[in-house]
Amino acid sequence: MHSRAKKALETFLREDIGKGDITSKLLPRKKISAVIISRQAGIVAGTLHVKEIFTSRNCRVRILKNDGTKIKPNDRIIAISGPAYSVLSCERTALNLLSRMSGIATQTNKLVGIIKSANPKVELYSTRKTAPGLRIFDKEAVEIGGGRKYRVALDQMVMIKDNHLAVAKSLQDIVRAAKKRYKKFEVEVENLDDAITAAREGASIIMLDNIPPREILHIIQVLKRAKSSKTCKN
Repeated sequence: MHSRAKKALETFLREDIGKGDITSKLLPRKKISAVIISRQAGIVAGTLHVKEIFTSRNCRVRILKNDGTKIKPNDRIIAISGPAYSVLSCERTALNLLSRMSGIATQTNKLVGIIKSANPKVELYSTRKTAPGLRIFDKEAVEIGGGRKYRVALDQMVMIKDNHLAVAKSLQDIVRAAKKRYKKFEVEVENLDDAITAAREGASIIMLDNIPPREILHIIQVLKRAKSSKTCKN
């Protein structure tokens, strides 16, 4: 498991437990067993992180349904045993993360199914629109559900958006600046003219943002014709 994930999990636990689970401290010191079960159908995601949460507090964990497994209501997902205080103080953090990741994976899987039925070549990619502190887990859940991770942080790839264009002199200028320093970069556009400019200047990826499907098809056709014409001239 990535060290960043381990640190994040420890932060989550400390946030919830605080100075100590004062309610669970009232209980007898004994070992208990517990099982996490599903309440509805879906795709499991986050079991390895749940295991890390409990084992970090001296519990034993057995994963019964691996990440990516399809489940139905009342399926047994994870079995835990250990000191009552440890099991109960970790319970909510583990369930919150497992529920969130499984929900993301389940919804991603549904969308991927719809997309692939229309065009098997099309992929579903995640964005940076995640809850702060949860990005690595949200992105992982998307991947488990059949989607693709994409630009986890700002330092991974240049992506020129509308806010950058509002500051830059022009789309052409900022694209040329990116091209001088990076082999791969993406440009977000909202109309045909900008899409043509981005393509002409050598953008690796062109993202069509907030454009109706019919217009998207038209832009793609225009760009394909322009590429074909350029190939013939060469």
